[in-house]
Amino acid sequence: MKVNFNISAIIANNQLANSDNNLAKAIERLSSGYRINKSKDDTVGMAITNKMEQQLNALEKATQNATNGMAVIQTAEGALNEITEMLQRLNELAVKGATASVTDDDRTAIEEESKALLEEIDRIASDTEYNSQKLLDGTMDLKGFADVEDVKLNYYSDETPSGKYQITGVTYLPDGSIDPANVQVAMENPVNSGNFVPVVLPTDGISANGTTLTIKNINGFEIKADYSNNFAGTAVLDLKGFGAMVVQIGANESQDLLVRIPKISTKNLGIEDMDFTNAGGCKDALDAIPEALSFISTVRSRLGSYENRLEHTVSSLDTSIENLSNSYATIRDTDMAAEMTEYTKFQVLQQAGTSILAQANQRPQAALQLLQ
Repeated sequence: MKVNFNISAIIANNQLANSDNNLAKAIERLSSGYRINKSKDDTVGMAITNKMEQQLNALEKATQNATNGMAVIQTAEGALNEITEMLQRLNELAVKGATASVTDDDRTAIEEESKALLEEIDRIASDTEYNSQKLLDGTMDLKGFADVEDVKLNYYSDETPSGKYQITGVTYLPDGSIDPANVQVAMENPVNSGNFVPVVLPTDGISANGTTLTIKNINGFEIKADYSNNFAGTAVLDLKGFGAMVVQIGANESQDLLVRIPKISTKNLGIEDMDFTNAGGCKDALDAIPEALSFISTVRSRLGSYENRLEHTVSSLDTSIENLSNSYATIRDTDMAAEMTEYTKFQVLQQAGTSILAQANQRPQAALQLLQ
């Protein structure tokens, strides 16, 4: 019998410490709901679930973005619906005013109402906003840079209103040098937006030959320019300002939707100078108003397609969140039934270890009986 070293007590104490440690882990998992609370619990699992958590947060924010985007589109579409109603009323007034039998009093009433409607169209277009952001003023903020071998282009625009723009062209000389030349182009009437805008030049006084230089990937724009040794003349390019809103609809870069909303105004719609004071002016209005209605209908159709896409996007994001959450829970979450079993086991072992340690500590007392 040895007194200095109580091997039984040491063994019992070690086992009790292990039981205490495992019991503490079980309590932590049960109270937190997570199987992995620290990197030491599962290093690989922690790394995987951290990435999943980042992806989940991004997907949830993308869902919110898409929902907000739908709200923006619905706000713009609601304003365009009101403008459509007013254009329909203007068309009715134009039909009525085009008749020679209209009295002066009636024509005065037509003029006053038409003027009020035109002012209201501009007011709605100017005041329509979402979260303090104008929706129908054609505002855009585009920056682009293209590098095609030695050809570089920097483009920046805060907005694209109708107006006069300058195009700088170049003549490619036989010796390979570049001789810059300026070409003035007036931009007044509308053209539709698209992946590219072709510039068609009249043949009078213009000759061109050579090849075509194309610069791509400038925020979705593609610029084409013909160059030659003999290229002179003037042309008119019709332009209507278009704005853009980027909606981040995914968790990763480049997963976005570019929403384009044109500038809406009586000037852009071509109805600013309509004259309802006489039958001739009303007949001219009957030509202008259908074109304005057609343009508004085109914009509303585009907005409808955006909204439909965003609805499908939200549905797809919800499915992705559900599937990713399930995978996350499989790796990270605690199996409560299994963990409760472990907790009960280690609780029993702790109680047993405490009792056994007490008994092992009593063994050296037997040595005293030998000394009596």
